Amino acid sequence: MNEKAGAQISQRAFLQSLIILLVLMVLAGVLTRVVPAGSYTRVLVNGRETIDPASYHLVQKPDYPVWRWFTAPFEVLASPDGATVIVIILFLLMVGVSFAVLDKSGILRYALARLVGRFRGQKYLLLLAITLFFMLIGALFGIFEEVVPLVPMMVALSYALGWDTLTGLGMSILATNMGFSAAITNPFTIGVAQRLAGLPLFSGAGFRVLIFLSIYAVLAVFLVLYARRIERNPEVSPVYAEDRVGREKFSGTGLEGYDKNLKLRPVLVWLGVFLVLIVLVLVAAPFVPGLSDLSLPLVGLLFLIGGVGSGLLAGMGGKAVRQAAWEGLVGIAPAVPLILMASSIKFIVAQGGIMDTLLHGAAQSISQASPFLAAVIVYFLALFIELFVASGSAKAFLMMPILLPIADLVGITRQVAVTAYCFGDGFSNLAYPTNPVLLICLGLTVVSYPKWIRWTASLWFWVLLVTIAFLGIGVAIHFGPF
Repeated sequence: MNEKAGAQISQRAFLQSLIILLVLMVLAGVLTRVVPAGSYTRVLVNGRETIDPASYHLVQKPDYPVWRWFTAPFEVLASPDGATVIVIILFLLMVGVSFAVLDKSGILRYALARLVGRFRGQKYLLLLAITLFFMLIGALFGIFEEVVPLVPMMVALSYALGWDTLTGLGMSILATNMGFSAAITNPFTIGVAQRLAGLPLFSGAGFRVLIFLSIYAVLAVFLVLYARRIERNPEVSPVYAEDRVGREKFSGTGLEGYDKNLKLRPVLVWLGVFLVLIVLVLVAAPFVPGLSDLSLPLVGLLFLIGGVGSGLLAGMGGKAVRQAAWEGLVGIAPAVPLILMASSIKFIVAQGGIMDTLLHGAAQSISQASPFLAAVIVYFLALFIELFVASGSAKAFLMMPILLPIADLVGITRQVAVTAYCFGDGFSNLAYPTNPVLLICLGLTVVSYPKWIRWTASLWFWVLLVTIAFLGIGVAIHFGPF
């Protein structure tokens, strides 16, 4: 085969994302010119920085020239978020290299052939089971970024089952995001926000299970209806043309004959060991102090060693492995400037001194609202702040100290406020082009951001209706304990 190994970002998808992010950078810069600068006092509580909600005051607007809007993608590397950005980029490159080796060696196609042969008569049951699995690891353990290495495999499985890239993204990273957002015991959103609110840890889990099951039903119906439509007429797929190479490689006769030269037993043992290690890291990270900060690079490193080692054991040879690795690096490299640009939007707003002003203005509107409307405003405020602060834990420390006293004032329980915050923090992760995980996953596939948004628009609509309905129920029953 002459096609390049691994994920290859198309020029068109790259340019579309580049333009969208550039527009958002300029808009963020314009906001720094028109919104007054203000600040809350930061205080340390149990070693973590949080906000004094009564301390907001106007400050002198920083001298932040226009030209720095465009150097922000480079400056962000030296900011407090720089280490996180670098880790995300290295993780992306490791995933790209490993997937390219697994692709070039034929290991991936052989594994898919075995899986498809086993479930060919039950493929919709397989779709539902995979979707439930990814939702559960997000809902229970707060796993999100760490599943990125599995996304290309799920896309390839989708090809093999007769579907398209979007279906593969839907049953993997989209399902994880839905579970992360409809969280049951997610320690990074539910856990942090409840701790800040003084609520018993993971309280209200019964109500959250109902939310989880409702969101699973919405996503399952969305994916099954779409997959059946693609199966009946593949040309209706928004990415039909872009999927041509993937369909040829992973569907039908494209899966035949790739096991002949593989030394299969040592390959599967080696790869299986590293996959088990990755799962152990993912499950343990929320509960082992310090491991959660290292889980992303550790998963990337394990996947890299597992993938490259599998290629060598399969008989590729050092030169072939190096060539596949290089193709993987080159193919995924255009995602790096996109990640830097996405990260720079928060940097621009912070440098302009307006982040606290935006938060303060929104908090004032909540204090004048009815309980139900206040809950919805908290939801939409979290959706808005997500544009600038992608981290769920960081956003909780920024927002919750301000929102909780207002929640008490307007008559919504703190548990409802936490739920509204978690909805807004989570469901926006795969909607905004400022989220690095979305950029990475789209970069690993042929899907452009505009096509992704058009495909998911109806899903977001139903999710919004369901979650607002649950907020209304929570307000009506005084979802608590307080």
